[in-house]
Amino acid sequence: MTAPREFQEKRWRALVLLCSAQFVVVLDASIVNVALPSIGEALDFSQENLSWVVNAYVLTFGGFLLLGGRLADLLGRRRVFMAGLALVALASLLAGFAATEGQLIAARAAQGLGAAIISPAALSIVTTTFSDGAERNKALGVWGAVAGSGGAAGVLLGGILTDGPGWEWVLWVNVPVSLIALALSPRLIAETRAEGESRVFDVAGAVTITAALSILVYALVDATDAGWGSTQTIGLLALAALLLAIFVAIELRTPKPLVPFSIFRIRTLTGANLVGLLVGASLFSMFFFISLYMQQVLGYSAIHAGLSYLPLALVIIASAGIASQLVTRLGYKPVLAAGLLFICVGLVWFGQVSVGGGFTTDILGPSLFAAAGLGFAFVTTTIAAVSGVEEREAGLASGLINTSQQIGGALGLAVLATLANSRTGDLTPAGAPPSPQALTEGFQAAFLGGAGIALLGFVLTLVLIRGADSRAHIALGDGPAEESAAA
Repeated sequence: MTAPREFQEKRWRALVLLCSAQFVVVLDASIVNVALPSIGEALDFSQENLSWVVNAYVLTFGGFLLLGGRLADLLGRRRVFMAGLALVALASLLAGFAATEGQLIAARAAQGLGAAIISPAALSIVTTTFSDGAERNKALGVWGAVAGSGGAAGVLLGGILTDGPGWEWVLWVNVPVSLIALALSPRLIAETRAEGESRVFDVAGAVTITAALSILVYALVDATDAGWGSTQTIGLLALAALLLAIFVAIELRTPKPLVPFSIFRIRTLTGANLVGLLVGASLFSMFFFISLYMQQVLGYSAIHAGLSYLPLALVIIASAGIASQLVTRLGYKPVLAAGLLFICVGLVWFGQVSVGGGFTTDILGPSLFAAAGLGFAFVTTTIAAVSGVEEREAGLASGLINTSQQIGGALGLAVLATLANSRTGDLTPAGAPPSPQALTEGFQAAFLGGAGIALLGFVLTLVLIRGADSRAHIALGDGPAEESAAA
């Protein structure tokens, strides 16, 4: 169901609202990183449990995204979006007041669940509010700029708030943004849902896919500590695979599946999700390793490290806007391919970081390339993943691309952290702390591994993204998008 005319006239204001909510979602994944030492000291965290302040959020976010997207289609996109905002506001408030590590980890898990509801619902509202073609490209360019820069902004804001009013404000910052968005949503966003779809819900499919994705993310985020060859990791990966197989069997038999597999007949959608997974795998961990390099090797403070992300964030914003215009003129395939090459160059350059390096010699140049690539790739994978999808499946398509990026991020961090730790361990005598040189060589290995993943993404872009779909998208930009959207 297309939004009524009164809401179409407010669509650009609605976009600001939706992007603000998505910014909070992305921010929450990175903002606590620089606050972890302060949180650990304040709440007497054990070292092994401290990482779960991050992992609890990632686990529920990655596990529930697909379910959140389908709920938006069936129950109403605005309704589900607002429910997610309310949950994030409440969870963030409770997280800031947490007095024990268990309370904080539980609140962070609830934040992740709220984010998994918000993100696909918000993206599906964008795709159903703006007409496919130039107008939607412009809207998704803004979306990509905000979402892509959120990770860098999170590190900066986290450093400022931790060094200033305290770590609690890293969590409380979400509350006013979520409540304002919640109050404005009924005025700016029309309620839409899948027309003609039965509201019968595939409970068995929902339970199995959510459990499978949650177990998969848990296995990946804990693989570095547990070991890839450990009984835990192998057992969890096998259980995730079994649940995925059961999910496929359920979906093939149920008359109203959670994920109609017919959607994967759209080759470009399938290709965009695979490439989106590789973009997440190559880039999400980049922020992690850059932060560690700046603080552990170069000796930067939290606030210094945060400020060093400013050029990267600004270039992401600029490149996302440029990408949305280029997609309208050239189609999404060449723009996505160029973005992956930029990422590859940036990560290869990062692979040359040195112990005696500095911001201008080792961070600024590769940051600009990687940021340009992220802006290009994030926007174009999103456009490709939702192009040609029927409106009734907008939430599903949005949930799929979000899930692909999130699972890719978890997979990339697990694999590349193992690569970095292995190289650092080889250069460190038993029982001794790692030297700056050993740490640096570990980071180099991780960056070069990420470059290899980006290169694979470039190859899959050429093979799986249909040139005919990309060229057809150019034709959509030639029509009177504004008039058709307002009609």
